[in-house]
Amino acid sequence: MFSKNRYSKILLALVVLAMTLMTRPARADRLRDLVDVGGARDNQLVGYGLVTGLAGTGDDTSVPFTAQSVLAMLRRLGVQVDPNQIRLRNVAAVVVTATLPPFAKQGTKIDVTVSSIGNARSLTGGVLVQTLLKGADQKTYSIAQGPLTVGGFEAKGATGSGVKQGTTTTARIPEGGLVEREIPLTVGEGGLLRLELRNPSFGVAARLTEAINKKFDGAASATDGGAVRVTIPEAYKPKIVQLIAELEELEVIPVRRARVVLNERTGTIVAGGDVRLAPSAVVHGALTIIVKETPTASQPLAPFGAGTTVVTQKSEVVTRDPSKPVAYVNEAPTLADVSSALSALGLSPRELTSVLQAMRAAGALEAEVVVQ
Repeated sequence: MFSKNRYSKILLALVVLAMTLMTRPARADRLRDLVDVGGARDNQLVGYGLVTGLAGTGDDTSVPFTAQSVLAMLRRLGVQVDPNQIRLRNVAAVVVTATLPPFAKQGTKIDVTVSSIGNARSLTGGVLVQTLLKGADQKTYSIAQGPLTVGGFEAKGATGSGVKQGTTTTARIPEGGLVEREIPLTVGEGGLLRLELRNPSFGVAARLTEAINKKFDGAASATDGGAVRVTIPEAYKPKIVQLIAELEELEVIPVRRARVVLNERTGTIVAGGDVRLAPSAVVHGALTIIVKETPTASQPLAPFGAGTTVVTQKSEVVTRDPSKPVAYVNEAPTLADVSSALSALGLSPRELTSVLQAMRAAGALEAEVVVQ
């Protein structure tokens, strides 16, 4: 048991800690976590290729384009083969995808993803044959090749039973692609930088403009809620990289959107930002109807065995309508108060999903509701 004096000291410490947390300024994010520099963007690449070396888990003869691709590859290598002599199952046709990052130079290595487009059962142990990766303009920007790394596995017994975990028809090749063509960038053209917000917001754009103008007087102006235009100072025109590096280190307090994300499939509920609840009354009940059928024998009473014994179904209908009291939800101005108010309802996540949607429709929940 605590003494009265010690209890008072603990209570005083908790009060001081609460006041400190309430007066602590909002956390600021660096500018590089909020925006992308216009002109410096990723580009998607795609290609068609073959994976060889599979242990009988590749495409079969019912996939015509795999056989045609094998014939074409062998002919390019100077090998003439009779199409009727081709036996597959150790080869699979695949689609190869990759993302070309900005500022990638010739010889830069990038990761590639390989996925089967035939009826191959597994790509485990396979090797991707040299594949051209093209952009949307149909120009080749990278070449991919190498052994595959498969995240899942599959094992089958002689009786047909087996174990499978993960996906075995999709694989990756870490640093399996080599950049062969560079993409020209347009950063800083016309003496301007364009900072594009990853989550457009008028409030964040205004705060970004204010933070940049404190560092470079009058250099920034917000064009809309999704972009901020920065005029490159004369001293930084020959060194734009240094200017961008200094801009990325600026700290800005972002505006958190009040949003509640509901995943009805998994029953997951995540709330963030300035979510608030208005006073409201909530009642949630579920009507359950249970139908039971029991087979019974019907014995006839006719004399001299004239009747026939038959089996009939006896139906029983049970209705359960649990009466739940009306729960009054107090006003909740903070996210912690919202959590306490909702947990007091004693509902499961799936039931709470329906209640939150109804509260949003009634105007009692001040937040955007996103249903996945």
